Amino acid sequence: MSIRDRSFKLLMVVVAAAMFYGASRMQDTLNVQRQKEGFTTLPVLSNAPPLLAFTTVALGGFRGLIANALWIRASELQDQERYFEMVQLADWITTLEPHYSTVWTHQAWNMAYNISVKCKDFEDRWRWVQRGIQLLHKGLDWNPGDVDTYKELSWIIRHKIGQNLDDAHMTYKLHWAQMMQDVLGGHPDFAALLNPQTPEQRERVRKLRQDYHMDPAFVQEIDKKFGPLDWRLPEAHSIYWSEMGVRNGTAEDKELIERFAYSLMQQACKRGGSLPPWVTNVTKENFILWPNLALVTNCVASFERVAAKFPEDKKYIVLNAEKNFLKEEIVVLYEYDRSAEANYWFNYLRDNITNSIPDRQLTMEEFALGTIQSEITELDPVKTTAFILGLITQEYLFLLGGEEDHAANVRNLAATVWRSYQSRLPEGQNGQRISLLPLPELRDQQLRIMETWISPQSAALLRNLLGKPRPGPVPPPAPQT
Repeated sequence: MSIRDRSFKLLMVVVAAAMFYGASRMQDTLNVQRQKEGFTTLPVLSNAPPLLAFTTVALGGFRGLIANALWIRASELQDQERYFEMVQLADWITTLEPHYSTVWTHQAWNMAYNISVKCKDFEDRWRWVQRGIQLLHKGLDWNPGDVDTYKELSWIIRHKIGQNLDDAHMTYKLHWAQMMQDVLGGHPDFAALLNPQTPEQRERVRKLRQDYHMDPAFVQEIDKKFGPLDWRLPEAHSIYWSEMGVRNGTAEDKELIERFAYSLMQQACKRGGSLPPWVTNVTKENFILWPNLALVTNCVASFERVAAKFPEDKKYIVLNAEKNFLKEEIVVLYEYDRSAEANYWFNYLRDNITNSIPDRQLTMEEFALGTIQSEITELDPVKTTAFILGLITQEYLFLLGGEEDHAANVRNLAATVWRSYQSRLPEGQNGQRISLLPLPELRDQQLRIMETWISPQSAALLRNLLGKPRPGPVPPPAPQT
């Protein structure tokens, strides 16, 4: 071997040694970065077939290839509508690729929508919807601050739970309210949430942070900006997660999410009314949806914030939505004997949105009564319940004022509306889904609601006039002999 060949080999050895040394120094930096980003350790597949588990360990860094193969198989199962078989695949895929947020959002949507509707039992449906939401919470452990996960949480809570397109929607709402009663209650004690003192308060905060991935300080911020909200109802949580997307998203994400802000506020205003303060144990018997009229001002503000971001030739989209919203809320305010507020928004609508009230001579009362006559023919349970509760409120106020004839007229109108609505319901589950509560239950609910804001003397008088003595304490059980 020539001297030249030996020199070249020696040079290559030196270069290789230098490269190994450089790689070792770089590895320390990479390890620190991997640890910081959460890429250092990934969970081992559990309950997987031996071949899949062995292949995963053997290939190590090629886990992504296995995940891709499983994803293709999952897509095939979805095309064949074999949703239940996809569940285990989803678990493996999320374990293999936990930092790929699309895996979490897709599988959560599949559970909450495709799989849940395969169950006839409403309680079984709820478990799948709940499981989908829990999967998104688990995804946030691996992808904190992920905007797509925030958006999916907001959508499922708003659409699947908050709206009435699923026959089991009231079951979902009831369970959601029961879960949140234990954590946040109706309107949270923010002092206790932000600075818990007792073991019970600390447990609530732990559950809120760890189980539901919610920040107590941000809950308070959302309530100040959009509220007062009832945090037992899905609308408040849909707004929370939407705003988390705004906080963490890009400028494009923020603009897209904010454009839907007014629709979230509309839903909260129409069916996000606080349950009565005396409800601390939410049950099917005391759970009812009714308007949160305190949100009208904040809802209009949301319309205006969104309209300001639209180009001039597109503003009509938001203005039309605002016009329709205010037309509905003016009627509801009138029904709830809040004529001053109804007059304010009627004048606002007429003076600020072109052609919203073409007849300038029309009064608020004439507008409201005309709208009511046309609306009671629609099969909308939320609107009709709000209308009936408003009439019951007026009846009770007339009774307290000694106007028994007016009270009787309003009471008869409420009963007529209830019967007319129920008589037009379709047969079967479609009719059950949009059916109203029995009229006596609505009357009892509204009585207890009114007792939270009228004086104790008026409440006692009203119960006396209605022949409904206040329920006493539950008697102790009889001793066993």
